[in-house]
Amino acid sequence: MAADIQDSRSARFALRCSNWAERWFPDSWVFAALAVIIVALATLAMGAKPTDAAMAFGDGFWSLIPFTMQMAFVVIGGYVVASSPPAVKLIDKLARIPRNGRSAVAWVALISMVASLLNWGLSLVFGGLLVRALARRTELRMDYRAAGAAAYLGLGAVWALGLSSSAAQLQANPGSLPPSILAITGVIPFSQTIFLWQSGVLLLALVVVSLIVAYATAPGPGSARDAQACGVDPSFSMPKPQPRTRPGEWLEYSPLLTLLLALLAAGWLYHEFATKPAITAISGLNTYNFLFLMAGALLHWRPRSFLDAVARAVPTTTGVLIQFPLYGSIAALMTVVKGVDGQTLAHHISTFFVQIASHDTYALLMGLYSAVLGFFIPSGGGKWIIEAPYVMQVANDLQYHLGWAVQIYNAAEALPNLINPFYMLPLLGVLGLKARDLIGFSFVQLLVHAPLVLVLLWALGTTLSYLCLLYTSPRPTRPLY
Repeated sequence: MAADIQDSRSARFALRCSNWAERWFPDSWVFAALAVIIVALATLAMGAKPTDAAMAFGDGFWSLIPFTMQMAFVVIGGYVVASSPPAVKLIDKLARIPRNGRSAVAWVALISMVASLLNWGLSLVFGGLLVRALARRTELRMDYRAAGAAAYLGLGAVWALGLSSSAAQLQANPGSLPPSILAITGVIPFSQTIFLWQSGVLLLALVVVSLIVAYATAPGPGSARDAQACGVDPSFSMPKPQPRTRPGEWLEYSPLLTLLLALLAAGWLYHEFATKPAITAISGLNTYNFLFLMAGALLHWRPRSFLDAVARAVPTTTGVLIQFPLYGSIAALMTVVKGVDGQTLAHHISTFFVQIASHDTYALLMGLYSAVLGFFIPSGGGKWIIEAPYVMQVANDLQYHLGWAVQIYNAAEALPNLINPFYMLPLLGVLGLKARDLIGFSFVQLLVHAPLVLVLLWALGTTLSYLCLLYTSPRPTRPLY
């Protein structure tokens, strides 16, 4: 009985947060635009020239165009694959497992987090389409918003502790790591980052706690808001293929082109996986998108069906296309514009934390710093390039375990994702919702995750001794500290 009361209180609190967010939280584009203004004002407060801030805004606006297109194709590729007949059958089978709305929300959270350990893009699209499939089971009386927030837990909880961790991938591949960082850290293999037993403990704790919170905060049947109440039709608008009416359309309705393209794609993919470690190959976003697009074409079999699926997917990328340029401007304002002392805003933030850190407080302070900075620069790999020279040098100076320093970044970097709509946009496109619809539920997760992550980072860090890594070059080997 006590558990039921506590669950009811948790659900009511989540609903209050959700109702507040729906009323007061702005559209994600407005949120990003406000962040640009705040960061620009911060640079002016440092004594930067207004012309420098304006130049950084314009120059950075298009800096994320490749990443913007990659994210758009994450949505398109995932939608195309998930809307193919075989994938629809698989998702429908998974959607039959839960017995009620609250267990459905927890089920979505589990699938999303497991998928994110393989690839974060997969968790967004697959999780979103699983939510839509569950929403079609009206007898569940599942809250569509809570389930959508659960589908985002892969990005908000554990993705950076898995195989697609940008920081861990960069540190394990010297060819991808800037020389300035390589000179400080050396090569840090997976065995010293994501495959540490301490990382496993952290991962397990986050998964278990996330599932408990997702289940406890899911509204019951009486207060749940289904997809229809959110103004979303969860069914796929898949019109029956029309027969061809003219000779020129025969290739559109023939699998010949699809098979030939699939053969070419198979040859390229074989070369990628034969010449690179499988983990490295699949973690490349271009490879991932290519694989999904080609798989989608093959699963749809005929070009006409594939093109129709792409046409349905494109409108879901609107938020990505119009908002990501603003984040490029934020990154440029923080890392390019210099104040009267010749230093950037990112440098001032990092310097503040590193100057007050000690060996005992390193995990707490660096975790807090990574989380705060991640709210303004929501890019796992890009932010690591900015942050690593400072935090890893401090780790060396304090004789702190370098691999765990990477994991501190990974675990803390995911925290701001829970309330930052940057990575949420592809999922929102699939769900047909706004960021305000999910933020209330994910905010409750943040309230639980933040202290848990920081305490575990500190406690588990005490079990590791200093790791001095050596980078072996063709010439003499040198210690990097």
